[in-house]
Amino acid sequence: MSRYLFLSLCVFFSTVHAAETTPENEAHDLAYSLGASLGERLRLEAPDLQLQALIEGLQQAYQAKPLALKDEQIEQILTEHEARIAMQSAQPHSEAVMEKEQRFLAEEKAKPGVRELADGVLVTELTPGTGAKAGPNGKVQVLYIGRLPDGTVFDQSTQPQWFRLDSVIAGWRSALQNMPVGAKWRLVIPSAQAYGADGAGDVIAPFTPLVFEIELRGATG
Repeated sequence: MSRYLFLSLCVFFSTVHAAETTPENEAHDLAYSLGASLGERLRLEAPDLQLQALIEGLQQAYQAKPLALKDEQIEQILTEHEARIAMQSAQPHSEAVMEKEQRFLAEEKAKPGVRELADGVLVTELTPGTGAKAGPNGKVQVLYIGRLPDGTVFDQSTQPQWFRLDSVIAGWRSALQNMPVGAKWRLVIPSAQAYGADGAGDVIAPFTPLVFEIELRGATG
């Protein structure tokens, strides 16, 4: 049974015995008030409900009569309904976060010396390099530090590390194939080329662009 409706109906059921001991007009007013309260919540939560079906379900459950739908169907329907509500409530927040990302990327793109790769990764050359470049299936040896847009460090290496390019985020993969050994670049990677709408655990929130300083020490493939 739904958490929303179940809680509302529990309030209804828990007070009905008290209502039976009150004068008739008080019992009517209590029942009416409970119905009005439930109706107000349902109007906000599900404004297009079929009221006749709502009353039918309420009566059958309250009177302990056989229900028209199986418990498993009811649970599935209400779970899907709650998921839709959660998605709708999260959408404005997601849109605000995406707008914040676009402002950040626009500010970064406007800085001197920044160039944009085909996938939207922003590159600033800090130190030029003259060595080889890695192929799409190659490996790279790098020193790096990763920051969130506010400057918080979320990852860094203390000594050079090897990575396969097919095992890193898309923004790294595209940038490092363009980067000669010996170079040090600052990368601003859009969330779509990093961890996207899912984020990465508690460290990287959804729709978060990432900033890296990467020094390429070696490349193969």
